[in-house]
Amino acid sequence: MSKPVKKLVREELARRFEGVRELAVVALAGVDANETNAIRTRLHEKSIRVTVVKNSLARQAFEDVGIKEAGDLLVGPSAVAYGTDAEEVGIVTIVRELLDIHKATPNLTVKAAYMDGQKFGADEIDALSKYPTRDEAVAQVLGCVLSAGGNLLACLLGPASQIAGVLKTIEEKQGGAPDAEAA
Repeated sequence: MSKPVKKLVREELARRFEGVRELAVVALAGVDANETNAIRTRLHEKSIRVTVVKNSLARQAFEDVGIKEAGDLLVGPSAVAYGTDAEEVGIVTIVRELLDIHKATPNLTVKAAYMDGQKFGADEIDALSKYPTRDEAVAQVLGCVLSAGGNLLACLLGPASQIAGVLKTIEEKQGGAPDAEAA
């Protein structure tokens, strides 16, 4: 490949990876063209892109977009899976989807992942898939906050309802039930 072509490819990769801060490195060796197309279509529906890369050019592109450390994960034939919208599609979602695809297509393997400057090797991918997604983490925090508020409300209302119950019992014993006298 000539230098001008390499430069164009590197610039195109840098354009694709612009804004990417989380990615997974995937091996597609042994996956035929039809399966690859089906995988890409399935991932595309979930706003996940897969780009097959030449490692040296991808490392340069990663350096251009500020994620130079992710280049260390590119070993052997590689493809990079990343979300098109970082707010909606995080690395946990990407890894979960890739592992689900791996069940049907064993030749697809997740080799590594990169998230917030942290690298995850092949042995850590399963643990990464068990991390909560952003939405799940927000829900957990809200659950904790609301549960504390609910407990506080129960503490405030509990004694008041007990006092109301005692007063009602005293009233019934002293004056009798008003419904019983009317009957």
